[in-house]
Amino acid sequence: MIERIRRMLVKEFLQALRDYRMRSTIFLLPLIQVLVFGYAVTTDVKHVALAVYDLDNTVASRDLISRFAGSGYFEIVNCVYDDAAARSLLDHGRVRMVLRINAGFQADLAAGRVAQVQALLDGSDSNTAGIVLNYSNEIVGQANFDALVDRVTRVLGTFQRPGQADLQTRAWFNENLESRNFFVPGVIALIVTLITLMLTSIAVVREYEIGTIEQIMVTPIRPIEFILGKTVPFALIGFADVLLITAVGVYWFEVPIRGSIPLLLLATGLYLLTSLGVGLLISTISRTQQQALMTSFLFFAPAILLSGFVFPIANMPQVVQWLTYLNPLRYFLVIIRGIFLKGVGLQILWPQMLALTIIGVLTFTLAVRRFHKTLT
Repeated sequence: MIERIRRMLVKEFLQALRDYRMRSTIFLLPLIQVLVFGYAVTTDVKHVALAVYDLDNTVASRDLISRFAGSGYFEIVNCVYDDAAARSLLDHGRVRMVLRINAGFQADLAAGRVAQVQALLDGSDSNTAGIVLNYSNEIVGQANFDALVDRVTRVLGTFQRPGQADLQTRAWFNENLESRNFFVPGVIALIVTLITLMLTSIAVVREYEIGTIEQIMVTPIRPIEFILGKTVPFALIGFADVLLITAVGVYWFEVPIRGSIPLLLLATGLYLLTSLGVGLLISTISRTQQQALMTSFLFFAPAILLSGFVFPIANMPQVVQWLTYLNPLRYFLVIIRGIFLKGVGLQILWPQMLALTIIGVLTFTLAVRRFHKTLT
């Protein structure tokens, strides 16, 4: 039995590594994914492209503009002098916001009236627009307070600042609030899911396509040996990709890993039960590699969207939140980020580990039984 399984393992490794396209999928795809998420994917809103439309052109208006420029959030890229130019910049996406200061701005401030300032936002990306609006309100609010202090000081000769609450913030686990520290560990889950899911389903279906499945079944090899021979190589590849992405994340992107790597590998093993099991299930309903690929993505896309990788689960409708409890990727992401960022151990992560174990055992058992029926 051991010898037959060993031969199956050697056969699968040779088939996987012989094809340069397969080698690229196994080793190059994880590197590309981690580089994309490390550099390109971010929720940080900085260097917001700003155009200035100053109809007042006074000391007060220029002071407000300098506050925006010096805030660290905005970058003035253009100055416009009519409505058409402002609209054109927003239409072409060259700026994220146009700051319009109406004529009479300084005179209204001097007279104690409300001075009108408009922030014309590109609202196509609602999340970014909301953050930019908060930045603007913060800057204008500070300018109003400074103007009040200056006015009272001129009238009374002094200004006694009222008592204020000083909010001191300290972000735990991600001190600099960097998006890459959140996304890069999550790439581990994406790659493990994608690689093992696709490779397992394709590897089995390939035997049907080229007609070797019948030849294998008439040999002394038993179904369980065939299943082990088809899944163990891709499980080992999944572990290798986890170590590869972890090394790139820690040493290239300087993402901290504060927890236990053995615990990370244990969680990966539990999650592999699910991804390999789903791959086997897909292979039982597909007869071509194209069908296997399409079916894999039918599972992969909802799993990512309902995992909390990009969108917070708490923001989803209540019914959808209940559905996420059936998604093993949800628990795997909590474990990965807990190990990387929080440094927590099994005493904290055991509920997620238990959920992964239950879902993994059930999925893999169902897949093996289904596969047995298909072979017989």
